[in-house]
Amino acid sequence: MDGHNPRSIVIRPAEVVDVEGIAAVHATSWRETYGRFVVNPDTDPWFDVDRRIDMWRTNLEQDAFATFVAEDESGVIGFAATQETPGSDAVRPEELTMLYVLSRAHGGGAGQALLNAALGPRPASLWVAADNPRAHSFYRRNGFAADGTTSSFGPIETTVRLAR
Repeated sequence: MDGHNPRSIVIRPAEVVDVEGIAAVHATSWRETYGRFVVNPDTDPWFDVDRRIDMWRTNLEQDAFATFVAEDESGVIGFAATQETPGSDAVRPEELTMLYVLSRAHGGGAGQALLNAALGPRPASLWVAADNPRAHSFYRRNGFAADGTTSSFGPIETTVRLAR
């Protein structure tokens, strides 16, 4: 693929210089996906990019997650992060903690490429909003299934644990 093709996507390990790009994707993806769960995403702290910049600077400086970014000619369009699953009751040794792609890049292969880079075929668990059919379909195609465990996170009233 040449660099002028809008579908040219590069997947690589994240670096500290990616902080602002990852934070922007994180906040924008949350707004696109979960903005409907709050009264006003413009004032809700879960959708604040500055909060995400500080969080991602710490995450990347401390290697809190194994993080990969997807880039096209416009910059970072997605990211994925994994870590060892915390707790003695972990259902899998590894957790896909985050995988977000800007909606304008959905269907272009970035999400699949990020999942492949971050996790490959390894067994893992993840949490997804119960009311996110696109994500459920994506993870089902990749061998994940709900294990019956639910929780909540931030403005998301019900999250479902998936495992493979």
